[in-house]
Amino acid sequence: MSGRFVILVADSAGCGALPDASAYGDEGSDTIGNVSRAVGGLSLPTLGRLGLGHLTTVQGVPPDPAPSGFHGKMAERSQGKDTITGHWEMMGVVLREGLRLFPQGFPPEILEPWLRATGAPGVLGNEVASGTEIIQELGEEHQRTGKPIVYTSADSVFQVACHEETVPLPVLYEWCRQARALLDPFRVARVIARPFVGEPGAYVRTYNRKDFSIPSPERTVLERLAERGVPVVAVGKIADIFDRKGITDEVHTEGNADGLARTERLLGSLPRGLLFVNLVDFDMLYGHRNDPAGYGRALEELDRALPRILGQLRPGDVLAVTADHGCDPTTPSTDHSREYVPLLVHAPGRGGGPLGVRDTFADLGATVADHFGVSCPAGRSFLPALAG
Repeated sequence: MSGRFVILVADSAGCGALPDASAYGDEGSDTIGNVSRAVGGLSLPTLGRLGLGHLTTVQGVPPDPAPSGFHGKMAERSQGKDTITGHWEMMGVVLREGLRLFPQGFPPEILEPWLRATGAPGVLGNEVASGTEIIQELGEEHQRTGKPIVYTSADSVFQVACHEETVPLPVLYEWCRQARALLDPFRVARVIARPFVGEPGAYVRTYNRKDFSIPSPERTVLERLAERGVPVVAVGKIADIFDRKGITDEVHTEGNADGLARTERLLGSLPRGLLFVNLVDFDMLYGHRNDPAGYGRALEELDRALPRILGQLRPGDVLAVTADHGCDPTTPSTDHSREYVPLLVHAPGRGGGPLGVRDTFADLGATVADHFGVSCPAGRSFLPALAG
């Protein structure tokens, strides 16, 4: 099969706890299903026709008796439940050893060299925290002292929050680059610049966030595609996640609506290649903030946009809707959750059917590789199933 391949990552839209979820404190997590029940039902006709109702119990989306899409779900084989781990596995890199966590904050052997390298006047926070809460708590002191707010989470992240009027964006980004250079030996997945604006008591984060990722330990499917001359267009934070390796073009977005609109426009002009899209609002605005109503609206926004995107596809193209982990906003935790992720696939003219429970996210990367005739280091392609 030849043609374009589109991946829409509904960031954090998991569909049920994995068998090992208890090891992560995530028993009972079911991001999409629990959101549907929390809001009294969802209207997702397009996702329903693709087969979403077969993956978990979604109030308002019963299982379609004859879905028009190929439908299944994927289990994560890597250790962890963070963005980097999920996306890497999607593109064929399965981690045998999880990336390092810092539940007690960052030790002096990390912070002291970083402060010397940056010249920053000290740090505030240095704890596990919700990003939206810690800027309200420490934002005023940050603006008074100029000290950056440093925090982490249940994921492997070193996050630096600064007010855009106190620390200009170029300075914040350079501080994060310095952290990235120091943190590779400590196996920290991402350094994240978290700029915010506003006044005390009403601070808000902006879309000027920037991720600085640890390089993948192996060549991903993206690199293999680019080496063969296949265009790889990254939309949203995809380029950051893969440290820009294997990316031939990147498109910055400001939220889901913008990402979906840009995807539609790109399909009108992209003759061939992989279009890899991350829709971050599910995770950033609603999952981490335990906002099921907002999460439900975002799912319905995706569903409304899908017919226009699907309408841009032509015979030989493939589109997959998936996620990188869960982030159930109905549980007490504000962290990611260890869940299966959806695998909803549309291939024009190919019909639909079950794809089953896949053993690894890498099955998606193996299918992309198979589609373009390159190799994949892990996973099992489901492309034969799409060919009938």
